[in-house]
Amino acid sequence: MAQLWGGRFTKETDQLVYNFNASISFDQKFYRQDILGSMAHVKMLAKQGILTDEEREQILDGLKGILKDVESQKLKITDQYEDIHSFVEANLIERIGDAGKKLHTGRSRNDQVALDMKLYTREEVAAVDELLNEFLKTLLKIMEENLETYMPGFTHLQKAQPITLAHHIGAYFEMFKRDRFRLYDIYQRMNVCPLGAGALAGTTYPLDRDYTAKLLNFKGPTLNSIDSVADRDYLIEFLSALSTIMMHLSRFSEEVILWNSNEYQFIELDDAYSTGSSIMPQKKNPDIAELVRGKTGRVYGALISLLTTMKGLPLAYNKDMQEDKELTFDAIDTVKGCISLFHGMIATAKFNKKVMEDSAKHGFTNATDAADYLVNHGVPFRDAHGMVGQLVLRCLEKKISLDQLPLKEWKEICPVFEEDIYEAISLKTCVERRITIGAPGKKAMEKVIEEEKKYLQENEKVLDFLEELV
Repeated sequence: MAQLWGGRFTKETDQLVYNFNASISFDQKFYRQDILGSMAHVKMLAKQGILTDEEREQILDGLKGILKDVESQKLKITDQYEDIHSFVEANLIERIGDAGKKLHTGRSRNDQVALDMKLYTREEVAAVDELLNEFLKTLLKIMEENLETYMPGFTHLQKAQPITLAHHIGAYFEMFKRDRFRLYDIYQRMNVCPLGAGALAGTTYPLDRDYTAKLLNFKGPTLNSIDSVADRDYLIEFLSALSTIMMHLSRFSEEVILWNSNEYQFIELDDAYSTGSSIMPQKKNPDIAELVRGKTGRVYGALISLLTTMKGLPLAYNKDMQEDKELTFDAIDTVKGCISLFHGMIATAKFNKKVMEDSAKHGFTNATDAADYLVNHGVPFRDAHGMVGQLVLRCLEKKISLDQLPLKEWKEICPVFEEDIYEAISLKTCVERRITIGAPGKKAMEKVIEEEKKYLQENEKVLDFLEELV
């Protein structure tokens, strides 16, 4: 068992205790971050005269060799080591001798693991952002292609007013855009370097923490050594942001599931993103949407688990904090997979435009516009509301839509109605008259789409945005 702390102990750790304590099975995930952090640390130590230039080059060459061999799978990371830090340091000493023993000068595993987790998380924040960026491009394309695809808008899952598919998809565009803003905020707050904080109280060595931070592309060092190793706020924030992304995907999935049903038939999913039944040959199931909806709880669980882990911990580092890794890794992988699969599913889906339009008509989504017609002809709104309600009742009895009701029957309810009522309640008119920014009217939507295009052009990648901070 390769350990970095055996000097104080007079006998070997019990194997079960060792296994329970070890983290190599999961923290090997950031071997690259651990090596890159060590390389920056060594460069800083040499700059400060704590290591000689010769020692610096020996250690750097050794670390580069380990990185190369791990990535080529020539060197295996095994449970012979307690954690990824032990693995790197033990292999370095084996390769270059005593110079490797100086690698850990001026740092602790506490600030080292804090650094590794930050480096890893920082990359994953950017990776999730990039997936969302590509997803938003697809949503915008759907919006551009469906400015005149009429459909019912819903409240309480009841058909309410006519909108367009572009308008409906635009609501999700706004949600995922906000998700990206949350990622920007998290990235800014977490982008400070904990290395050099030591176990909790810094070090007597004359470290240049600003230089280390610069080498690792942080905007600066952390300003309190205790908080440096005790902080997991950035992970809680990230898991919260991931949970919100999943909530948005889950809402979207719920609608896809409904729209894919025989009762709605608004959408047809591509065969590549659907599955069948083992006994019912007619079935085409929206499994991807259902799994995304189901996996949302898994990501929520990671957030609640970490909050629960952190809630009673005194300062500074506690071993409980090792629990941050597995659940965070799982949540990140889950979210990235869900975004990618949902993106592919919605990009290849076909929307049944006529079915959507007929649903809006037969759902009396133009009833409000019929009432507005009366108001514009001097009828008080409350009276107009009641009259149109009577017209809807007649249509329900006859199983027809308002635009199929003869003018004679309109006039029986209110003589104010004339032939132009049919133009007034056409879905096109109902939608086009809604011209305020954010409304479904074509001109309003075209302005929004231009704004969204501008947003995507200016925010292509989160890392580009953050270059100003470094």
